[in-house]
Amino acid sequence: MDKELKRVVYSGFFPLIFLIVIWLIKLIEYHYDLSFSDLGILPLNITGLKGVLFSPLLHGNWDHLISNTVPLFVLGWGLFYFYHKVAYQIFFLSWIITGIWVWAFARESYHIGASTIVYALAAFHIASALIRREKHVLAFMMLVFFLYGSMIWGFFPDFFPRRNISWEGHLMGSLAGVILAFFFRKQGPQRYIPDWEEEEESEEADEEPYWLVDYDLDNEDPRKLNVKYHYRKTK
Repeated sequence: MDKELKRVVYSGFFPLIFLIVIWLIKLIEYHYDLSFSDLGILPLNITGLKGVLFSPLLHGNWDHLISNTVPLFVLGWGLFYFYHKVAYQIFFLSWIITGIWVWAFARESYHIGASTIVYALAAFHIASALIRREKHVLAFMMLVFFLYGSMIWGFFPDFFPRRNISWEGHLMGSLAGVILAFFFRKQGPQRYIPDWEEEEESEEADEEPYWLVDYDLDNEDPRKLNVKYHYRKTK
């Protein structure tokens, strides 16, 4: 298999496995007429802390699960494709940080659903692209805007006919994604800098203004002066 094709395929493995897990959980709930919603995050309640681990795996209904499925795969694939060396760290930090913040600051209600991770990954891709200015991640950012730009309304639950949306989870996830984009800005794809720009920056850094050089010609033996010539190759 071609190396690039292998990378494209392998980048979808973990997002697919995660989706299989959350779909299996929903199928178990449906088949046995169960509800695991009480394993969600219940803010400022000690027993509700378990939701930090379990809440992204749980969904209130099929519509909730289906609405998160495609974004999770697309954004997860992008994460593992562009940032494969730190993808697991970013994914699970998004999960845990968002969960803790929801537990600390959200309203008193059970908060469940993987949309917290969806918002965290979307914010990460957008912020990371703006920070790096690398053409490939910028192109993926535009795709995210095109497909999921309407996600911004997830911060304003009054625009939805359903009032049981965890807008706090959306907000906290987005904040976590932006912070992680800044924290991991040195890892992953970087903007290509042409050689001539690097040479100019290097020369500017090496050159010392002549008025700052300390010359003590009165005490210097002229016979011991060393003259250095610098040659620059022309292109």
